[in-house]
Amino acid sequence: MTKATQRYRSLSSWLKEQFGEPVRKIALDAGLGCPNRDGTIGTGGCVYCNPRGSGTGARAHGMSIAEQVERGVAFLSRRYGCRKFLAYYQSFTNTYGDPERLRSLYGEALTRPEIVGLAVGTRPDCASDAVLDVLGDIAADRLVWVEYGLQSIHRKTLDLINRGHGPEAFFDAAARTRSRGIGVVVHLILGLPGESLQDMVTTAEVVAGAGIQGVKLHPLYVVRGTELERMFRSGLYEPLTMEQAVEAVLAVLDVLPPEVIVHRMTSDPHAEELIAPEWTLDRKKVRAFLEAKMEADDFRQGARWMASNRQRVNECEKVRQRGCE
Repeated sequence: MTKATQRYRSLSSWLKEQFGEPVRKIALDAGLGCPNRDGTIGTGGCVYCNPRGSGTGARAHGMSIAEQVERGVAFLSRRYGCRKFLAYYQSFTNTYGDPERLRSLYGEALTRPEIVGLAVGTRPDCASDAVLDVLGDIAADRLVWVEYGLQSIHRKTLDLINRGHGPEAFFDAAARTRSRGIGVVVHLILGLPGESLQDMVTTAEVVAGAGIQGVKLHPLYVVRGTELERMFRSGLYEPLTMEQAVEAVLAVLDVLPPEVIVHRMTSDPHAEELIAPEWTLDRKKVRAFLEAKMEADDFRQGARWMASNRQRVNECEKVRQRGCE
């Protein structure tokens, strides 16, 4: 463990604590859709959303879940020498569908003994009790967490980015997920249109009170063919600089409890699709800058998670119902 990773609770170190050895995630594409694209909730998706989704696209090339897992195990074990893996259902909305079909899709990955758990990416408005019951059954003897794309606690932001749900959907889904013994990870986007640094910090303060187990932070970037590209080219949106993004990451981690697991702090765009900002392509440089800043500032996750912040969460209880203005 590096000095920098001792300054926050990293996913890799937490997994090693749980299993006694390194654990790697295998990104999977189950071929599922999104209600914000197919007309159920809306069309076109969120303004920043890649039309092909955030995953590998393997399903579109005819690969089953079992085949994707086999390929992932072979590649990661050869490259990193690891023996245990998590099946990460990443592309689009992975709780959107018939519960029994989803049970079958999840089960395809679990037939391999090397798969020690599931991570399921989805939207908070697509977490039916029936699907959560399926995941709860799996959580009885495997590690399971659900990754909810919230992005922001501010209703005006969610409306602007065409998210298709309000903040109350997340708090409802998170509570029902936790009640089944399933971990909750929240995705937050930094640098959304119109948001200040304080807006991002407020989001972190409020979700900290929702009993989250982990967080993924995504500095926003512009993908070709999206509504965000149009906004960027027309001068309606300006991405964060690397320095601003690092400041936002540290400000958010500062107000999260020390026990919250940090799954991601940087973005990972595809070079052929990226419009801006170019600095997001150099992850090593971003990580080095981030870690240097941590050292220089003697940063520790949760330094501001004190009584004052708990009071702030209590004051923002209203957000669970209507969102911050």
